[in-house]
Amino acid sequence: MMEQYRRLLKSKRVKICLLIILSFIFMALFADFISPYDPLETDLSKSCRPPSIEHVLGTDELGRDILSRIIYGSRLTLTISFVATALGATAGIFFGVISGYFGGIVDTVIQRITEILLALPGFLLAIMFVAIMGSNLWTVIISVSISMTPSFIRMVRGLTLQVRELEYVLAAKQLGVNDVKIMFKHIIPNVSPTIIAQITLNLGTSILFASGLGFLGIGVPPPAPEWGTMLGTGRAYIFYAPHLIISPGLSVFLLVLSFNIIGDRLGEIIASK
Repeated sequence: MMEQYRRLLKSKRVKICLLIILSFIFMALFADFISPYDPLETDLSKSCRPPSIEHVLGTDELGRDILSRIIYGSRLTLTISFVATALGATAGIFFGVISGYFGGIVDTVIQRITEILLALPGFLLAIMFVAIMGSNLWTVIISVSISMTPSFIRMVRGLTLQVRELEYVLAAKQLGVNDVKIMFKHIIPNVSPTIIAQITLNLGTSILFASGLGFLGIGVPPPAPEWGTMLGTGRAYIFYAPHLIISPGLSVFLLVLSFNIIGDRLGEIIASK
């Protein structure tokens, strides 16, 4: 596994993407110290001002500093991305391993439910959940995690079907090793490289989903500085003050692109193993 990570870090593109991601993580962690203004402080006398020395990225329709909102928005966006992906991956790995390892009726039930969820586009599934449960931070996180769980189940099940037929797994079964121990000691560690690559890709997808919900007005509600919500409110001023959407749009683009490039490269390295 370490050899794969060393190969990953040899790529200049990956290094640049890691630098971008770490920059946003730094902003998220130290937003309270590096933000020049309160992201929620309004001043209508400064509404929609273009970038200047006082406000590097300008101000929004309520006179709030856009740079400060981008900085604090990175904390909110990354929290949604990491927590939603962690929940979706955990549920997907759990049900995927059980489905692939035991087979039979367990596999049939889990796969039929998974197929029903996969019949709906992930973003539509997230919209439906938010529409039912209401708009708040945890609803967005849970809706995004649910939308990506079926793909994890299907992928992990396929990998488990391959690994469970390997000689050392069959030998462990013959020796009477507990099924839970086999799954945690032999199966999950062997499928983890592919899972990690998928998780990296899904980090970008979760950002897109959360931003899309915010853009539609059903994500994290205002005045929270969530990038998708900023895009949604700023689109009304696209011709009058385009800087309102450039900064949050570029932030979403850079983070999603960085996660996708790293995930694609990691997948290539694992496939060539």
